Amino acid sequence: MNSPATSHAPPDPRRWLALTALLAGTLMDVIDVTIVNVAIPHLQEDLGASYTAVQWTVAGYALTFALLLITGGRLGDIFGRKRLFLLGIAGFTAASLLCGLAVNAPMLIASRVAQGAMAGLMVPQVLATVHVAFPKGERAKVFGIHGAITAVGTILGPVLGGFLVQADLFGLSWRPIFLINLPIGLAALIIAARAMGESKAERAPRVDLVGMGLAALGLLMVIYPLTEGRSLGWPAWTFVMAAAGVCVLAVFVAHQRAKTACDDSPLMPTGLFTARGFSAGIGVQLLITLSLSVFFLAWMLYLQIGLGYSALRAGLAGLPFSAAVMIGAGLAMGALVPRFGRTVLQAGAVLMVVGLLLFAWQTGAAGPSIGYWQMAWPMAVFGLGMGMIVAPLTDTVLTDVPARDAGSASGVSATAGQLGSAFGAALVAVVFFGLLGGHTANGEVTDRLRTDLAATSLSTEQADRTVTAFTVCHRDRASQTDPASTPASCTAPVLASAQTDPRAADALRQAGARANAHTYTDTVGETVLYVAGLVTVALLLMFALPRKVRPAEPGVDQEETPAPAVTTA
Repeated sequence: MNSPATSHAPPDPRRWLALTALLAGTLMDVIDVTIVNVAIPHLQEDLGASYTAVQWTVAGYALTFALLLITGGRLGDIFGRKRLFLLGIAGFTAASLLCGLAVNAPMLIASRVAQGAMAGLMVPQVLATVHVAFPKGERAKVFGIHGAITAVGTILGPVLGGFLVQADLFGLSWRPIFLINLPIGLAALIIAARAMGESKAERAPRVDLVGMGLAALGLLMVIYPLTEGRSLGWPAWTFVMAAAGVCVLAVFVAHQRAKTACDDSPLMPTGLFTARGFSAGIGVQLLITLSLSVFFLAWMLYLQIGLGYSALRAGLAGLPFSAAVMIGAGLAMGALVPRFGRTVLQAGAVLMVVGLLLFAWQTGAAGPSIGYWQMAWPMAVFGLGMGMIVAPLTDTVLTDVPARDAGSASGVSATAGQLGSAFGAALVAVVFFGLLGGHTANGEVTDRLRTDLAATSLSTEQADRTVTAFTVCHRDRASQTDPASTPASCTAPVLASAQTDPRAADALRQAGARANAHTYTDTVGETVLYVAGLVTVALLLMFALPRKVRPAEPGVDQEETPAPAVTTA
């Protein structure tokens, strides 16, 4: 089958069975975008992974997924969507197995990169196959089911990840968050092989391998120094590499223009950016997803390492945000956007900023003793605003784009969302970890430690020296390039001597936990202000969006690339 527009054959009776395989692929992708964050402390402990390695597990997936989204759709047009879906889901399942079997951080990162690449082959085939397999009267229902599965996966990812990590099934710790894909992927593979019909495009565009290579090289040259720079002390070559990466991306743009003039099959049609609304929309997409990526990675570190939340409790903490996103999306698309247009998106951005500022205020006022409900309502405001943006954003981006270019434009929009996630994961090193060293043990912590040590066998002089050594230890731990490792000052003889007294050792452990909680609380509060600044820039860009949003009825090309999923905890 090639196109429903040209095919007069009756619908395939196996199409609903095939849909279960397509939706399983979608669900695995959405869950794997969000499930890793809740397992960060366990990954570090089990694999000895640095924070930089953790960032790469997130950024590597998003980057390769983004690079292959458009190319994956074109490969499906050329070689067959069923063939590419089967290849993608088989590869994704195999990469999930490798993630679960990883014996060190480099193996996990490589496996996550492979996962992202396979997702880039698998995901574009889903909606394209729906278009050719289902008659027009059934598609609205199918798109609704697809949207519901995406929403459920967004909510389910952190909670399921937290449950699996905390359950420690068969003593496997974090590994089941990846191994759970095996039965789902194998079942989907068998069903798809039996029930999916093959389809290709009648006039498929060529694959721009040179453009893909230039984009991959340029983006990697920018993201690598952002991720690794702080842990290496920002040597000069990191700045040179980033600048060279920008130059490579400029060459990529020039190549895309030449490709358009030559055979009209560029990876990214540059002519789309002549529409002001489209350019502004892509900027908004990048900034919003970048903001979310920075916030949620920093937030998970704060909850689990700072406040000592379990993986499951941390996953559940994101539910108010996720529920509010669904409410905001429903309100926006159901009643608000058709009447008020881009004003709804701007109101959403304002609510996001208000939610972030409320969160920063709440963490500052409550400190490390902040409760679930004290976090819940700022997160709900934040999520409500996010829902009012993410739901109508794709339609807004496409409003000024001619119908013939809708497929290319939606592909660029989805790619921009994934790139925002990749850059956000990289920027956590610059923002969150960069701020961490400025927030060390405060007077409240050291005064409490001094009081507790007075009740031990330590003399006053020994207690004073122990408090001083503790302060230096905590300062060095927060300031070093990888806060997960132990600095030399934390093994100082005065601390080792103090811990020979069980009561002093207990006092030091409690002081360390309190100091850590204060440090991460103060740091996440400051990080949130930077995130609010990014959302504010997105708000300003929204003034360049079309005033009225044209609701798009997806066409064949437009449906080949999915809208980006919301990244949550």
